Amino acid sequence: MEVNRRGFGALAAGAAASLFVPSTQPLRAGLVPVPGFESLPGAELVQPAVSHTVTFDPYSLIIDGTRVPIWSGEMHPFRLPSPQLWPDILQKLRANGYNTVCVYVAWNYHSSAPGVYDFTGVRDLGQFLTDAANAGLFVIVRPGPYINAEVDAGGFPGWMTTSTGTARTNNSTYLGHVDEWLTNVDAAIAQHQYTTGGGTVVLYQIENEYASHLTDGVGSAYMAHLYAKVRADGITVPLFHNDKGRNGDWIPGSFSTNGETGRYLYAFDGYPSPTSTPPDWGYFGSGGATGGSTASPSTPGYEAEFGGGWFDPWGGAEFSGQGYAGARSSRDPVYERRFYLTNLANGIKIHNVYMTFGGTSWGWLPAPVVYTSYDYGAAIDEARNQTSKLVPMKQIGLMLETVPDLGKLATGSATSASSSSVKVYHVTNPDTAAHFYFLRNDTTSDLFFTLPVTTSAGTLTVPASGSGIQLNGKDMKVVATGIKLGHRTLLYSTAQPMYQATIGSQDVAALVGRTGDPVEMMLPATSAPTVSVLAGSATSAYDAPNARLRINATLSGLIRILINYGDGGLPLLLLLADDTAGATLWRQPTASASGPVLVRGPALLRTATASGSTMQLTGDTTAAADLEAWVPTGLSTLTWNGTAVSTGTTTSGSLLASAQLPAPPTVTLPALGPWRYAAENPESATTFDDSTWKAANKTSSVSITPIPAGNPVLFADDYGYHYGDVWYRGHYTGTAGVTAISLSYSSGTVGELMAWLDGTPLGVHQQPTPTKSNDTTQTWAATATFAVPSALQGSGAHVLSVLVRPMGHSEDGGANDAHKAARGLTGAAFTGATPTMTWLITGGSADPVRGPMNNGGLYGERNGWHLPTFDDSTWSSVTFPRADTFQGVRWYRTTFTYNPPTGVDASIGLTLTDDSTRAYRMQIFLNGWNLGQYINNVGPQHTFVLPTGILQPQASNTLALAVLASGTTPAGPGTVSLTLLGSVLGGV
Repeated sequence: MEVNRRGFGALAAGAAASLFVPSTQPLRAGLVPVPGFESLPGAELVQPAVSHTVTFDPYSLIIDGTRVPIWSGEMHPFRLPSPQLWPDILQKLRANGYNTVCVYVAWNYHSSAPGVYDFTGVRDLGQFLTDAANAGLFVIVRPGPYINAEVDAGGFPGWMTTSTGTARTNNSTYLGHVDEWLTNVDAAIAQHQYTTGGGTVVLYQIENEYASHLTDGVGSAYMAHLYAKVRADGITVPLFHNDKGRNGDWIPGSFSTNGETGRYLYAFDGYPSPTSTPPDWGYFGSGGATGGSTASPSTPGYEAEFGGGWFDPWGGAEFSGQGYAGARSSRDPVYERRFYLTNLANGIKIHNVYMTFGGTSWGWLPAPVVYTSYDYGAAIDEARNQTSKLVPMKQIGLMLETVPDLGKLATGSATSASSSSVKVYHVTNPDTAAHFYFLRNDTTSDLFFTLPVTTSAGTLTVPASGSGIQLNGKDMKVVATGIKLGHRTLLYSTAQPMYQATIGSQDVAALVGRTGDPVEMMLPATSAPTVSVLAGSATSAYDAPNARLRINATLSGLIRILINYGDGGLPLLLLLADDTAGATLWRQPTASASGPVLVRGPALLRTATASGSTMQLTGDTTAAADLEAWVPTGLSTLTWNGTAVSTGTTTSGSLLASAQLPAPPTVTLPALGPWRYAAENPESATTFDDSTWKAANKTSSVSITPIPAGNPVLFADDYGYHYGDVWYRGHYTGTAGVTAISLSYSSGTVGELMAWLDGTPLGVHQQPTPTKSNDTTQTWAATATFAVPSALQGSGAHVLSVLVRPMGHSEDGGANDAHKAARGLTGAAFTGATPTMTWLITGGSADPVRGPMNNGGLYGERNGWHLPTFDDSTWSSVTFPRADTFQGVRWYRTTFTYNPPTGVDASIGLTLTDDSTRAYRMQIFLNGWNLGQYINNVGPQHTFVLPTGILQPQASNTLALAVLASGTTPAGPGTVSLTLLGSVLGGV
């Protein structure tokens, strides 16, 4: 069964300066690095900053005349609000085989009010695009207007909730807002397009999963307007829309492009269940409009989003409380091989993995459907650690990058393996006669079989010897014929190609598989070559009558085989690697040198630069590691992270460090405390001065939520309070006999309301916890009824104080203005009497540094208690664990200094633990930044990432915790501590 990530949406100044760290590698004047392919094997392609071409045909994207399969990973810069860390993720993507990064741009992140747009500091989109180019990545930009993305209102800014225009239509008011947004965001993007030589943006999305108004003319007019606007803004790269599923919506020709042809692509999304059989959404599928890429046969197969994980709702029911560890285990490396290789076999040549780095939905960024972490089970986790899921991604990405035959594939003749349990996809390059056999095992048993393959020597049955091709249960691999390994042509190999290049005076080819896999390779050879097994175990046999060399081995570690042909050509170094050994191989192009470098050993290779006779390498270690490098001719020495490395030359033609690279030193984290404490919510007291609050007396609203009869508009958005907590105070007098008060509110999942009458707590109501990720589609409206104590039923003056915690605006996936569902209090009713109420309201305001979604309307937030500059010297001292029972808000603050060892990049988290029966929630502020919300009695998240840049090393950091408790149980905090989530020696 497939789950659609968007389906649920159809219903329904101090810290800033240290955060902006410009790239240390600005684009060289006049030059733009071209990632993802090489003009010759091993050569870095650098072009003058002049006009370039990005086109396509039915097979692939074509960049400057060269076919480039796009292997892309999704990340969102707004989910990592530390620009100094952007290069870290981007370099990890490139090192692990991705040639492209795909990014949403969230309108609400950049606009706090109509006409107000911020692209500076943590919002500097231009800096991110420069960082991507410097990392050697192409970029796909997706600026909306609507992005969904499990963010508040699907990316629409809060102020749009009060706009009269119907969103995602051709309504003139809405389009006016859209044009204003696009004018601003396109100005940032246009100068970074590859077509104009200023950067590496190659594709631009004009709308996101737009599945509405398909036949009434509204949708086509809307899409045509977006297309024309983007082109008018100077966007010259090809445009696309991604279909929500496979419906054939908005294929080329379905709306006006003002006469422009051949510049628009159809794309689609897919999130199949990991327990299902990988679907055929292309060459081998059902075909037609609902068949995936077949909906648009004139454009290349484009999977704009394919599940690299899945989101988890409040309560964690999606993964049985495991959190994103459950997502990562269910969509593991074997899942990636089976599902992603199936896509490639089906002709998907633009492939984007959503997410590859998920990051954090900090502050009030998340929609009600997710909690703070957006780890997503991605290949790079929220703490920026590389996970095992990167191993197959690197294998596939490097194969696409260095086997150009994969850029143009058509279906080959139907082929069957000797085992009927093996699914065989046969595709071939019609220009080069290379053949690829994508082999999938959908059973749980390991299979051994033979396979007839087409080669330049005719049809051969492989393997020619041994027990057969091995394919483990629920796994997939590729057998290739007729591809180049450097200057040599492969007849066939049962190990999957990973990398090939000419490095120095030899050709180098790496092929991979599972540990224990039997491997057979066949290469043409006009005379008996000299075969030397340099490491590991392998055998060779020369077939003189047929002029073929056969290599056999069983994968274990890294097997090295050097073949000298004796024909005057370059020798071939074969590196046969199991997954573990393959994970330690890294390639980089080398600026100012005649070819790439291949490195073995460290946890990451970030950059490689030639200077004179020295190859300067930078990267990371997570443990002591070898350093071995195959380098271009003329280079004889190495440095690692700026330090000279003593090396010797190996029989493999590489430079090997005499000593291992060191492991990172131990990172010691400070204990937190002492803590200071202050009680809050004076708004609940009768004597509180609310004279500066806004009168909540409007009588009409554009919200899709009806106004209850007899009530004014109480919706928070109508009074400019779009994010976080909102307070109400209702005054009435002269009415006796009110025995109960019913308060209706709308909040999103697990939202909360609490009420006081004349300072006396009436009680708390909490919305339900979702049961699954698809159980989040409601508006989550409820009515809480509270009994009025007899002592408060008199006819004097009364004050009803109400605090509502909304959990974000609904997404507008159904183009039905769902984001305009009310948030906050919606109405009040009374039992026993009907007093006349006068309502006042207050909430949060936009932080000038951190943006509109950082803080809400708690008293402490309105008065700066979360900021590092706030003086808490008069607060009381306190120790944890706390066990207070109260209804309302309490604040806790401490400072700490974190001193990581020199050269160490550590990822630090804040871990909260307590008895899960205690009903309270907490906002976490670090140096004024709202880094998440913890709900102790809901979960599942207990650890919150504190990203470097917001967390200041070698400096004082202020941690503030705002606890909102129900009063039904004792409330925490319980144990609060820093946690080391990962560390490397190196980093950015």
